[in-house]
Amino acid sequence: MKIAITGTTGRVGSRLLPRLRELDHDVRTLNGRLEDTNAVREFVDGVDAVVHVAAALRTSTDFEGVNVHATRALAEASKDVPLFVHISTNLVYPGGLGRPATEDDPADPDQAFGDYPRTKALGERAVLDTREAAILRLAFVYGDRDPHLEESLRWASTWPGHQRLQLVHHVDVAQAVAKVLERNATGIFNIADDSPLTSVELHQLNGLTPSEAVQQDFDPWQGIVSTIRAQRELGFRPRYPSAWAAAVSDAL
Repeated sequence: MKIAITGTTGRVGSRLLPRLRELDHDVRTLNGRLEDTNAVREFVDGVDAVVHVAAALRTSTDFEGVNVHATRALAEASKDVPLFVHISTNLVYPGGLGRPATEDDPADPDQAFGDYPRTKALGERAVLDTREAAILRLAFVYGDRDPHLEESLRWASTWPGHQRLQLVHHVDVAQAVAKVLERNATGIFNIADDSPLTSVELHQLNGLTPSEAVQQDFDPWQGIVSTIRAQRELGFRPRYPSAWAAAVSDAL
């Protein structure tokens, strides 16, 4: 397939790009900014699929511009492209569900998580209001020497020992995208591994002794999603069902 992919300088996109090329896809990257209308039109012209990975993350000052407005413009410029794959986050789900979040739950992120999930939810809506698309809601991405696991202790160091974080390896992000491309799939899919890690385990994977629990009131299902739809409809199976499996395989 001819694929146009955004965000190839970021942690997810930079690891996804070579894996798509290894599958013999003809992949092009964006020469310019998402805000450059002419560059975007040239970027998507004649491709079979657009994979939109680019996003304003936690250190950005332009969440609305990138995650909402530029995303909508890219979707509009891609109306003639057969498949649009939008990379999102499982942080768009609300807390307090009392169970793993499913794709049928509303995108209503907790305000405590800030502008990133709020604008990612708006970006999803901007895409779906514009065209059919596959929305992949990723858990906390790690692996391939990505420093994310170490950075998780910015929050996990204050969590109760049994509070959990769900993850997905970069290999499995690429697997999910490949499955969508193979099946020309549309709809919303949760992409995550099978074994959310506790705060204690996050410390252990970083070679540290867990600190004493600080927060006591929390929803144990916050940030935990069901991947049943992705498994049934895409045939998605995590190659690394947990971060422990990745550690044993020296893939962290």
